Amino acid sequence: MHIAWLGKKTPFCGNVTYSREITNALLDRGYKVSFLHFSEESNESSPENYVAEVNLPFLYKSQIYTIHSPKSTKILLRSLKELQPDLVHASLTLSPLDFALPEICQKLKIPLVATFHPPFDSHWRNIKSSTQYLTYQLYAPFLAKYDQTIVFSDLQRDLLIKLGVPAEKLVIIPNGVDTEKYTSGKSFFKEKYPHHQLYVYQGRIAVEKNVESLLKAWKQANMKQNAKLLIIGDGHLTPTLKSLYHEEDGVIWLGAIVDDEKRIDILRSADVFVLPSLVEGLSLSLLEAMACGLACIATDAGADGEVLINAGVVLSTQEVTTQLKTILPLFAHHPEMSNLLGKKARNRVLEKYTLSDNLTKLEELYNQLPCRKKYL
Repeated sequence: MHIAWLGKKTPFCGNVTYSREITNALLDRGYKVSFLHFSEESNESSPENYVAEVNLPFLYKSQIYTIHSPKSTKILLRSLKELQPDLVHASLTLSPLDFALPEICQKLKIPLVATFHPPFDSHWRNIKSSTQYLTYQLYAPFLAKYDQTIVFSDLQRDLLIKLGVPAEKLVIIPNGVDTEKYTSGKSFFKEKYPHHQLYVYQGRIAVEKNVESLLKAWKQANMKQNAKLLIIGDGHLTPTLKSLYHEEDGVIWLGAIVDDEKRIDILRSADVFVLPSLVEGLSLSLLEAMACGLACIATDAGADGEVLINAGVVLSTQEVTTQLKTILPLFAHHPEMSNLLGKKARNRVLEKYTLSDNLTKLEELYNQLPCRKKYL
């Protein structure tokens, strides 16, 4: 089976990780994959053994959304005609091109699958007043035209059904991680701080990620004594927050780290992972930390709270600073909590959130789709 994958390679974010991990796993299982993404670069070779790599021009691209060039629609249409894939799988990039895909694929008689990533609040009372809700409202009429849309939880599925997407067009396939790659083990980074308890945040430095609440709690709880807070990631709030929270406060800014081995080495060095988000989908960063055996603290945004039930500490999205100011010192004073919850987190991932299970469910979905009809 030949899959045309439409996704992201840059800038680094969860969607990039998702596309890379899934397409590489599909290649490992013997599928043919072509990768189509927004890029100005011309790639002569496909190092990941793709059948083809197609660069779509764009006017603007960020971690959140992309504005495609008018030429990209024609390039996409031409490329799909030439590649003749059995299906198109779009890891939706929040681009206007997402809305044109159903018409393009219907014209070419190619089945179309989407993975819908936008974050959401797990509480209905907050959803309707959020900007994320507007994204769901905007996308729902178009998702109804896709053959199938992958979402990560019942909450996300129920929200889209309320907005008019037929239930039979929605399938729940939670994110998964490679539990052989993401696992506990020796850490070279730990050698820099052998006598410190290490806490880590990994993700974008953006308003919805609520990193400032974590930093406030860290400083108010005076956690710098024998502890360090590692911040992995970047974003538009980075300069402001770095000017307020320094190494003297026990905060270490590591920036965005694309190299998997380096990120995994840092995760293995840590004791506790903290994700204070106001909205989420299903955080791959959280699953990676859990797979590495870290004790995890996360808000009940999106599906993250569901993942951590009886396997970590779940916070409300309200008054996150107050909650963390109480909880962080507990881990500092009772390190045995980290060991216990780290084991529980790893076991939860093995039970429900492995990349292998994700791929098996994805294969089942692909095999249920109608075969590609010959082009007219």
